[in-house]
Amino acid sequence: MAEVQTLRKGDIFEEENQLWRVLEYQHIKVARGGATIRLKIRNVRTGSTVERTYNNGARLNDVRLDNDDVQYLYNDGEFYHFMNTETFEQIALPLDAVEAVKDYLVENMVVNLETYEDEPLNIKLPTAVDLRVVWAEPAIAGDTANAPTKQVELETGLRIQVPMFVQEDDVIRVDTRDGAYVTRVK
Repeated sequence: MAEVQTLRKGDIFEEENQLWRVLEYQHIKVARGGATIRLKIRNVRTGSTVERTYNNGARLNDVRLDNDDVQYLYNDGEFYHFMNTETFEQIALPLDAVEAVKDYLVENMVVNLETYEDEPLNIKLPTAVDLRVVWAEPAIAGDTANAPTKQVELETGLRIQVPMFVQEDDVIRVDTRDGAYVTRVK
């Protein structure tokens, strides 16, 4: 059991037989009344987001997740297949479990898989990944005012805006938090 005021963004707790991840945390102190904690939380299994308010000192069941490094193997159209790098056990996750990260997954990439009681919950990517450009709009000569950008398609199917000098077959680094171009690698 943990007190609600010890929770921080990203923490997971259990309530009503559901696992909840804290998205936003706000401590509210009223002049004469007691403090309250307002949380914006997401159901880890269903993805639904709600706001809840708790009195200061309320107790919740904190949850410890298991973290394993897994290697992405392939996608068969229905499932994404991963292999635990220590036990070599293979794990198949449905599309909805990897929806948020599928645009950054490349074969043989090692990612972190969070599980709770052997139930896969979340995939954590590195902050940035290197992806190959498979299609790029042509650059227009003389169009250099105001830091122009063009659209490219990466090997995973993700389309992003990049500087004009990026060409097909370049490898670029992409920030996985917001999908933004970081730098050209080669």
